[in-house]
Formats: sequence, structure tokens, C-alpha cells
Amino acid sequence: MQEERQDQLRRSVTPWGSYSWGYADVGADIFVALGLVIGVAGGASNVAFLFAGLVYVCVGLAYTELASAYPVAGGGQYFVMRGLGDFLGFMAGWAVLLDFTIDITLFAWGCVGYLSHLPVLNVLDATFHPMLHFWVVLALIIGLALLNVVGVRESTAFNGFVSALDVFSEALILFLGFLFTFRPELLVHSMQTGWPNTFQLMNGISLAIISFVGLESISHAAEETNRPSSIIPRTSIALILTILIFALAYSNLALGMQPWYPVPHDAAGHAQQFWQYLGATQNQDKAVAVMASNIPFFGIVAAFYVPIFGATLLLISSNSGVFGSSRIAYSMSQFQLLPSLFKRVHRKFKTPVVSIAVFCGVAAVELVFAALQGSFGYEFLGDLYAFGAAASYTLVFVALIALRMNDPLTPRKFLIPLNIKLRFRGEQIYFPLVAVLGFFGIFAILVFVLITHHIGRIAGPSWLAMGIIVYAIYRLRKGLPVFGSVRRDWQQAQVHILRNAGELELMDELVHKLKERDPNFSVRVS
Repeated sequence: MQEERQDQLRRSVTPWGSYSWGYADVGADIFVALGLVIGVAGGASNVAFLFAGLVYVCVGLAYTELASAYPVAGGGQYFVMRGLGDFLGFMAGWAVLLDFTIDITLFAWGCVGYLSHLPVLNVLDATFHPMLHFWVVLALIIGLALLNVVGVRESTAFNGFVSALDVFSEALILFLGFLFTFRPELLVHSMQTGWPNTFQLMNGISLAIISFVGLESISHAAEETNRPSSIIPRTSIALILTILIFALAYSNLALGMQPWYPVPHDAAGHAQQFWQYLGATQNQDKAVAVMASNIPFFGIVAAFYVPIFGATLLLISSNSGVFGSSRIAYSMSQFQLLPSLFKRVHRKFKTPVVSIAVFCGVAAVELVFAALQGSFGYEFLGDLYAFGAAASYTLVFVALIALRMNDPLTPRKFLIPLNIKLRFRGEQIYFPLVAVLGFFGIFAILVFVLITHHIGRIAGPSWLAMGIIVYAIYRLRKGLPVFGSVRRDWQQAQVHILRNAGELELMDELVHKLKERDPNFSVRVS
């Protein structure tokens, strides 16, 4: 049961802090995904982003409802565990841990990639100076681990400032790009001449989903957010709309952009369209900077400004990965899915120092494997990122449906739209059609990942298999069921969750409903 503890996290995240934690993670995704998606989907890149974006809206709505109803640190892992049991809760958490550790490495890699677009720092380019690139990325991972040990308040302030700067900067690039360089006829031409085959389109869709991974960071910060049931719906909806608009706008601009500077010929000496240049291996980790530098007039400034601010945004997204992985492990250890050492917090800073250290270490190992892939290291990280997101989101949709049916009394200040009113076990429930649509959409993307990514279909399931072994050994040593669940009083837990979140009106509403169903119900003092 979720009770008051001495190792409880500190509530210091404000409404803007909640938005910026989500934006810090998902807002930077277009900087990473744009070049990767164009590199495989070509003239259908905007279609790939559209399909993934529609699924993302469903994911975002599901997380908004769940995080506002169950404001705890574990996010999707907690929702799945509560709705589907310990084993599947562990699987969801383990898949998200893969995503967030990849997040740390992938975005630190992208941060250095954008810096390498500056003439004075081109020695950092992974293609031409791989060892120097490796050591700089590793140094960033270590630095972010230390930052997060200091505390969430300091990390949130860092995220909030850069997120505000980025919203303005990304909007400015789009405004000037569409004003000076966008040609509708070129967009049509690019889609006609660069339309991919079915395999490439599936590959592009599976990579496009990484443009939308990270909204769950808001739910991971829920246990440190003031009045989360009121704040999270507002911040989540704002974030969903912001990211969807940016992803669709950037992909269409890339396909219909007439560059200011002549685009170099490819290695074979053939003339390239601008989108082909963006999707080339040497530009994939800095695609937005390349795009901005080709905008008339603004490009002179953007050639220096965008690499710096893009690198900064990617750095805070990497920072968000540190935060997310440590909070998931913290939550999993509370519920005996991982050893208790992962919930230990620093005596002074009240942050989960062991979780931060361990999963930043995992991120460093992933960096080593990526570096061994040579020029394909960036794609290697993208493959794993897509697998982890699709696997965990698939379970979250099932958990949402299960919680609607099994926990109808918990107050939900936000409900995803399109519900069917039913009666289940004597209680009125609202069956979520959007969750069903989202499930089929994200499951299709998971299938696309397994079909099109040879690394993802090996390394991703291998990560899950390794997690099952660790989980089984831990549970057997503790005398706990491996495939069953520990008995918990979720009704009492929910009362204490709402009380600790400061949602006293919702707590009273829940207690009233529970007493109506069972006159003998009483709240136990923890």
C-alpha cells in the first residue's frame, strides 16, 4: 500500500514545472526523429508523423486521465501494475526503463551532434571523430546524474527556463521557414517522387513514434507536483497540442522547403532534394539545425544559434531521462518489483540517489554498444527507443480499460472522450473507446518495429527477457509470487494517495463513495 514514508519525495513541482518536465522530454524529440524518419520514409515522412501523432494523442489522453487520478511517481508502470497485476506491471516498468535509459544516451548523443554543426566544434561529429564524441557524451551523462542527485527543484528550474526558450525558438523557425522557403508545389513533388515502399513506410512510422515519447514524464513527476489532479490535465493537454503541431509542421516544411544554400550532391554525385540531404547519415543527428541554417536571412543567425539551443534542449531531455528512470525504479521498489535499495533517498536532497546512479550506469553501457555500431549508432538507439515506447504504451491502454472496470469509484477529474456507459459488477462504468483505438494503433507500431528493425527485434525482447530473470530471482528470494500479485488494499492506498497529493476534496468524495458501498469502511491511519 502507498503509505506515508520517511523516504517520501518532496512536492516542489509547479504547473509550469509539470509542463516543462513533459516538454523537456517530448519537446526535443523532433530534433532527434526528424532526420531519422526522413532518412527511411522519404516523401511520406509527414504521413508517418501523422499516423504516429494520432496514436500519440490517444496515448496522451490516456496518461492524462491516469496521472490525474493516480498521482504517484511510477507513471505507466504503476498504472499497469494496479490494473493488471505485479508481473505485467513489472514488464511495463522494465520497458519504460529501457526507454528512459535510452533517452539519456540518445539525447546526450544528439546534444553533441547539434554542437558539432558549429564550425568551431565540428571535431565533435560522430562520423569523423567517434572517440572524442563518445567521451563527451559520457561526460554529459555523468554530469546529469550529479545534477539530479542535487534535487528535482534545481532540475525543474533548469528545464523550465530552456523549455520556454525552445517553444519560442521552434515557433520562430517554423514561422520564418514557411514564410520564406516553403513551396506547396515542392511538397507535392517530394511526396510523389520520394514516396517509399511499404517496408520503408512502416519503418518510418515506427521511428516517428519517438517524436512523441516523453509525455509520461508529467506522470512521473506527479508525486512531486502540487494539486496534481487539477494541474496535470491542463499541462498535458497543452503539451499534446504543442508537440503535435510542431511535429506535423516540421515534417511538411522539410518536404516543401526550398533551401537558401545549394544542396550538395550525394556520394554518388547525384543531385539531391533538400529532404534527402536532411535524411543523410551525417545530418540525421542535427537535422533541425541544418534546416534552420537554410532559411533566408534568419539562416545566418540560425547557423550559430539553433545548434546551441537545440543542444541545450536535447540536454534537458536527456536530463528528463535521468529523472524518469530513477522515479520508475523508485516506484517499482516500493511495490516489491525491484529490491528496496532503489527507493532509498539521499538524506539531504531527498532524491533517489541509488536509482539515479544505477540507471545512468545502464545508459553508459548503452552508449558503449551504440559506439560499437559505428555510423549506425544513432539508428541503434532509435530502434530501441521505439521498441520500449510501443511495448509500454500497449500495456497502458489495457490498464486504463481494466482500471475503468475494476476501480470505478476513484474520482476522475479528467476523462478521455468517447465513452460507452455500462454496468459491470453492479457499478456504472464508462468504457473508453479511445483506449481501444489507441491500443490497436500502438500495437500496430510495435509490430512495425519488430518487422523493420533487426536490432530492435533482438535487443528489445532480450532486455525484457533479462528483466524477467532478474524479477523472478528477486521475487523467489523474497518468497513472493512471480506471476501472481502481492495482496494490497488499493482502496486505502487511493485514499492516502489523494491525501498526500493535497486533493482533499477528491479524497472526501472517494471515502463517501466507499462508505456508500460498504458502511463498515473506515480510513486507517498510516
